[in-house]
Amino acid sequence: MELIQIIVLALVQGFTEFLPISSSAHLILAPHLFGYSDQGLPFDLAVHLGTLLAVVIYFRETLLEIARDWFASLPASAPGTANSRLGWYIILATLPVMGVGVLIKDLVEHQLRTPLVIAATTIGFGALLLWADKGFRHHRRMESMTWKDALIIGLAQALALVPGTSRSGITMTAALMLGYSREAAARFSFLLAIPTILASVIWVGKDLVTSDLAVNWTNLGLGVLFSFFAAVLTIYLFLRFIERMGMAPFAWYRFALGLLILFVVYR
Repeated sequence: MELIQIIVLALVQGFTEFLPISSSAHLILAPHLFGYSDQGLPFDLAVHLGTLLAVVIYFRETLLEIARDWFASLPASAPGTANSRLGWYIILATLPVMGVGVLIKDLVEHQLRTPLVIAATTIGFGALLLWADKGFRHHRRMESMTWKDALIIGLAQALALVPGTSRSGITMTAALMLGYSREAAARFSFLLAIPTILASVIWVGKDLVTSDLAVNWTNLGLGVLFSFFAAVLTIYLFLRFIERMGMAPFAWYRFALGLLILFVVYR
């Protein structure tokens, strides 16, 4: 891989992983637009690791508070707190995507990673995001979350195994439909990304360790670095402006992106 390809693909992953616009749609479009060859499994793993490090470091204080209260709540007699409950909700919301991922891994990798599927889901779930943003009252804070809410958001996240859906997009959509504010929906989506991306990195890393693929560690390091900084910047700006700008710009962007994929790939 040339340096410019490393930078472009790492930035694409970093900027799109946490926005509700589908990172897989962008990663399938980039090679067609720029004439890149497939970047390979090791590089995909590296850029996902970069985004994982970004969200962990950005929310490090929140994560420490959640971990502290969650461990303190493990004795049956210990009183629960908002943070300990949030820890349990993140675990609960992660279970569906883990279970479904094991069941349909081969289907996703070999049947659903097509431009047509990705374009359709990019447009379709963009419309659902727009409806969730405009058609529901958003007044709830993350402290009001219940186990039923967490399970619903977790079930929605399982849909993100279909390429083009957008993990962040579908979890924010579900949270908005449950009445959460845009900021609360985004924050829970970002926290939920941590165990989900970690599981993905471990799962793909397991396959990588047992494969015969050659690894260029310099390229991987650059991929981690550039995707990390892009993801940190994205999280900061998104949380800063989401209440004012809403989800509509991202939904309309998804419509344009889906049509662009169809045009570029099938022209």
